[in-house]
Amino acid sequence: MLFLSLSAAAIAQTDSSFIETPVTLETKTGKIFGTLCTPRNATSNVPVALLIAGSGPTDRDCNSPKMGLKTDAFKQLAHKLSAVGIATLRYDKRGIGESKDAMGSELDLRFENYIDDAKAWVELLKKDKKFTRVFIIGHSEGSLIGMIAARDNVAGYVSLAGAGQRADIILKQQLSNLPATLKDSAMNIIDSLAAGKTVNKVPQVLYTVFSPAVQPYEVSWMRYDPQVEIAKLKIPVLIIQGTTDLQVHVDDAIRLSKADVHAKLDTIVGMNHILKMAPIERNANIATYYDPTLPVNAELVKEIETFIKAK
Repeated sequence: MLFLSLSAAAIAQTDSSFIETPVTLETKTGKIFGTLCTPRNATSNVPVALLIAGSGPTDRDCNSPKMGLKTDAFKQLAHKLSAVGIATLRYDKRGIGESKDAMGSELDLRFENYIDDAKAWVELLKKDKKFTRVFIIGHSEGSLIGMIAARDNVAGYVSLAGAGQRADIILKQQLSNLPATLKDSAMNIIDSLAAGKTVNKVPQVLYTVFSPAVQPYEVSWMRYDPQVEIAKLKIPVLIIQGTTDLQVHVDDAIRLSKADVHAKLDTIVGMNHILKMAPIERNANIATYYDPTLPVNAELVKEIETFIKAK
């Protein structure tokens, strides 16, 4: 059972266009912490979007102190949307950032935990009478979490840089350049996990990807095909993909749009995985992950604004 609570104390801001308020989601395994960003001059009749971060140690602002990454992409997106009259709620997923203690045992974590958390946040937002409609915006792995949580729950759904294939297929592609012997081991492990079976013996060099503790999560993750899940949605869908994204490609967005023929597909030229303008050259692209002064793409903000306000 989940318990929801909203702090009454707003965080002081120097920017006059928004107010940020800490929000807490209480679960059986601990508290999950988020930030509600609302337009300062709008006290009612405001649409709101739940922002769901991607995989790895990515926090609510799209930063990863553990990896030294500092983008502020989600924080910037929230502030920009607030400036055009759209509220947002972004949060540290369980096990990440301020919500690190809510994960419990890594061995017990399942993909469904993230889905259930997203649904619980949606219910919190629905209870707040100042919000007219609730939307979900999912980024990267958060795209799959979001599209499943969105079903029959929200007014519309936005996929940002969302993968268009199952996790096992993606992992095979990412590990395809391994030396032959190691590659065979990796492919066999992936096939086993996709079939629902964990593997006891893992080469030490592959432990960062397939440690026994994370395998149950990977099994649960591989059960979901983004193309199957997005096709189940009966709500308006916007798919956004940048052309200089080094992690997720335009082909992924096309796969999703073909699976949901009613979805709107927007390809943003020059936008990378962290929603900033960047060249395709790898080193220069990756450099943007360490520069929080770079703004989120303006076309991205406009597309989301148009989508939400049209509903």
